[in-house]
Amino acid sequence: MRNRGLPRLLDRTEATVPMEDPNRVSRADMALIPRLLPYSTPDEIPIRFTYGDRVVTGIPADFKPHVTRRLLDCNLVQIVVEGTDPNGLTVRAEYIEYRDFPVTEWVAYITNKGSSNTPILSDIKIIDCELIGADPVLMHGNGDTTKPDGYEFFYDAISDRTVTLAPVDGTPCNGAFPYMRLMFKDYGINIAVGWPAQWEATVSPAENGVRLTVGQQRTHMYLKPGETIRTPRVNFMGYTGGESRGRNLWRRWYFKHILPKEDGNPIPSKLVLHTWMINGKPEFTGCTEENQREAIETYLSKGLKPDIWWIDAGWYPCDFFWPKTGTWRPNPDHFPNGLAPIGKLCEENGIQFLLWFEPERVESGTELDRDHPEWLLYTYDENGNEASSRLLNLGNEDCCDWLIEYVDKMIKECGIKIYRQDFNFCPLQCWIQNEEDDRIGALENFHVQGYLRYWDELILRNPGLWIDSCASGGRRNDLETMRRAVPLHYTDVGYGVHPIKQKQHRAMFEWIPYFRAHTMNWDNDEGTYENGGKPVDEFAYHCAMAPAITSMVEFYDNDQLFDVAKQMHPIWREAAELMLSGDYYPLTECRKSPEDYYAMQFDDFERRKGFIQIVRNTQVKEDSFTVYPFVDESAIYRLENRETGETMELPGVELKAGFTVSIPKRSGVIWFYRRIDRS
Repeated sequence: MRNRGLPRLLDRTEATVPMEDPNRVSRADMALIPRLLPYSTPDEIPIRFTYGDRVVTGIPADFKPHVTRRLLDCNLVQIVVEGTDPNGLTVRAEYIEYRDFPVTEWVAYITNKGSSNTPILSDIKIIDCELIGADPVLMHGNGDTTKPDGYEFFYDAISDRTVTLAPVDGTPCNGAFPYMRLMFKDYGINIAVGWPAQWEATVSPAENGVRLTVGQQRTHMYLKPGETIRTPRVNFMGYTGGESRGRNLWRRWYFKHILPKEDGNPIPSKLVLHTWMINGKPEFTGCTEENQREAIETYLSKGLKPDIWWIDAGWYPCDFFWPKTGTWRPNPDHFPNGLAPIGKLCEENGIQFLLWFEPERVESGTELDRDHPEWLLYTYDENGNEASSRLLNLGNEDCCDWLIEYVDKMIKECGIKIYRQDFNFCPLQCWIQNEEDDRIGALENFHVQGYLRYWDELILRNPGLWIDSCASGGRRNDLETMRRAVPLHYTDVGYGVHPIKQKQHRAMFEWIPYFRAHTMNWDNDEGTYENGGKPVDEFAYHCAMAPAITSMVEFYDNDQLFDVAKQMHPIWREAAELMLSGDYYPLTECRKSPEDYYAMQFDDFERRKGFIQIVRNTQVKEDSFTVYPFVDESAIYRLENRETGETMELPGVELKAGFTVSIPKRSGVIWFYRRIDRS
């Protein structure tokens, strides 16, 4: 069977590559930097805002701008332009140019250094520019909508329409994805917005290409003396040679410059184990020191050692109702000695201890609600009824300082190696309902600054600590957040609905290539996903291939399930390492359909190895399927199926012509390969 209806980027002709690395940074790529808004002069900086009745573009001469340059490291050049007007309004624009990738970056800070309130600052855009090129098409997505319709891609021609993107609720990835690709006839630009709140980007037709504006969506405020606001951070990456190169240049830059480090190196693959819903209690509310010890020791004795031991929502006093957050101390009935014994047990066995927090959401009646109402922002419904959830105002410096000290102490006392922060809250209405008419956007801006300061301080105070970002799944995974964290829980939707996971993974591999998946099956005997739920098996692992996984084999499960895990973990680990070192080639279109095959390839060109994975979903009718992988036609490929031990050897030219597999319904196959030069 031949693939049908695949987008242009999957066409067979794209698989033809020269002997050299096709995704290395080239001179043609670096030559694009002049099109990526590099720094030229202060008045041409791409910032624009309204200041009283004046529209300010760049940093004008009457601000008396001065420029400083420094080398942040061997690959990053920073230019800072700062100017102050006669009334004390200071604008500081920071530009970074990468020397090893065709990437530029902008962010700005505005401070009132005067002695009185400023005039109104409004419509603040860190980017307001024209990008030059023919036949512009914008590729963008809807992010994690917390529904099955999330993680979709859309392609819009910009020649005759304007596209405006903004999230729906103050979390930056819900309803709009802050990662997009602008494709012109002869080059493209990857664009990422770093703003963990309500951003907006508009792409509209222009005479020679498109006009792009990016900023915090809602800004109409005066600044009090001493106050500073900041803009989103925006990155641009240029590329030549088609969308596949754009995807893989982005991944390579992300792994080198964005993915947080562990012991000085990018975070490696991680196997997560935990035990939840204990004794029928929701989430982790049934966890105790005794059963956590028993679980860890049982896993170790049965030959499954986790990289991460995970305790999620419910370890604090909450009356078995995990959303009751705001009292951040271990439940004394379940953990009479605190959580330090669990952290110590993990450390003794070379396991990283992960603990869940949700500090920004405070429920009525909890300790924070009772003790510090001055730190909370309240919301009301249309009838004036107060909501039970309050937002902890991280824009309040005293509040943020307290949170830093309190959580830092817990991290040290409990031996926490991974700090997990969730955010089951829609903050936009909370900011709107608590702001003054001439302070629109200020609460949001100060909250963002406090949120980032909080994380930066935890990382600074705890060498080796890294952060897992969550917001009812993947609603807050903008690039500013991802500079400090990884999304081990990128969605709350469809853990065991395989076609939905495939679409989600397609988007994650494209833009945020470190994430975690669960080995769950939610299908039934009819091949649908209503009222299903099969045990963990090989198919569950095939559908959970990601850089990190949670094996859903519980410590009390039978030996047969442990045998499945022990068989599949080495296969997953080998694949995961290639996901973190290789280039990504989607080999099928994802339609979230159980009637489709799903296939992908990862190729580590430098190490001359990779894998091809093909999954036959539960209702696929065709018994065989052909994919057209990325290959070096001049080489020989030696392939091995680690599950069966089967091997084969194929010339690259033959593999390029089509690789066909025949596998049963509801199964998958991974062919690992090595590329061998012809003798």
